[in-house]
Amino acid sequence: MSGAPTVPSALPVERTPRGQGKVASIVKQVLPPVVVFALFLGAWVAFHYLLAEEKRITVPLPWDVVSVGFFESENLTRALDGLWLSGKGAIVGLFITIIVGMAFAIAMSQAKWVERALLPYAIALQTTPILALVPIVGVVIGFDFPSRVLVVVLISVFPFISNALFGLLTADQSQHDLLTLHKANRWTRLTKLQLPAALPAIFTGLRVAAVMAVVGAVVGDFFFTQGDPGLGQMINLDASQLQYERMYAEVILAMGLGLIAYVGVGLLERRVIGRWHNAVRPGG
Repeated sequence: MSGAPTVPSALPVERTPRGQGKVASIVKQVLPPVVVFALFLGAWVAFHYLLAEEKRITVPLPWDVVSVGFFESENLTRALDGLWLSGKGAIVGLFITIIVGMAFAIAMSQAKWVERALLPYAIALQTTPILALVPIVGVVIGFDFPSRVLVVVLISVFPFISNALFGLLTADQSQHDLLTLHKANRWTRLTKLQLPAALPAIFTGLRVAAVMAVVGAVVGDFFFTQGDPGLGQMINLDASQLQYERMYAEVILAMGLGLIAYVGVGLLERRVIGRWHNAVRPGG
């Protein structure tokens, strides 16, 4: 009488405690930028001391920048006022960029002749140095807030258009065929297929455009000096007055504004499409 075959028992699986795994995940996310930041500060300090003594004033030590630029209330209030003005210009310009960019991208996706007619001019606009356009904008429109907004739009609209157009044109062909079988019109095809499929590319373009909007706002501040000063004008003024600690603090605020714009769009993207679209890196 033969016995039934013995099934080997499963090997015990070691499981990481839930809390420990969460801590490890947080460390993996936080540690790399912290290490890079520490290396950056070390390089900054080293560069300061490598300069000739008479030139060290141009690269103040990090703690001097923090002390003068952020801990002196008068300087901090002044810098935050400039940050608000530059941020307002970037936000208004980015909002206009989204409207204009989506209109152009949709129009070009619906008719090849529209794409052929408009795309070369969009490319020409992007390849023209923004420093060459700013004086023209100032002469034609003026040197106040609307001109700053227009510069933001000019510098940020092309990345948004190109990414949105790419997304609209790469919807799955089999889905197009299915809608053709159901005799769907252009509006149905656009709203039910192309726009949902284009959302990842649209958000990629929006992320780039948001950062470029901050660049445009700060660059515009250098030239448009009417009204309250923005960060760019403050940076230019402090450099001319040898107020390097304040200048570096304002540069840090401009960098922070760009980082907030990038992260903010990323959080919005995760909120809107994160559940059904996840980027996958090779190797996990």
